[in-house]
Amino acid sequence: MKRIRTFQGTIYPWNCDHMGHMNVKFYAEKFDQAIWNLCSFLGLTAAYLRENNEGMVALEQHIKYFKEVLPGDNIYIESEVIEIKEKIIRLRHIMYNLESNDIVAETEITGLHIDAKLRKGIAFPEFVQNNFEQLFAADKTKQ
Repeated sequence: MKRIRTFQGTIYPWNCDHMGHMNVKFYAEKFDQAIWNLCSFLGLTAAYLRENNEGMVALEQHIKYFKEVLPGDNIYIESEVIEIKEKIIRLRHIMYNLESNDIVAETEITGLHIDAKLRKGIAFPEFVQNNFEQLFAADKTKQ
């Protein structure tokens, strides 16, 4: 599956714990930023969600850690949509060290599109599927 870059940033000393490496809560924060950037690419921008009383919630998330990330390291995240259904989306985000291109962490997350007032799952708008197909069309011929 084709991946797109959804985040890039620098690790600061305040992102690190007493062990001297990035604390797990900041991995989750960086992945969360990648998630919202990917949602925006799909058309689910913050403005759209607010104006339409819609939202996204996490149902399940797993993070794997492979290498330490230290203060001053630059990272980037590439994301892919594993699966998209009527109201559920499964995403994979891979975090890399920008200098070495080593994979440092990976997460897989399942999200639900909701009516923010009713707090119930609802179908994605049609444009989400259309944007998904345009963003990831290059790989359709390989499957």
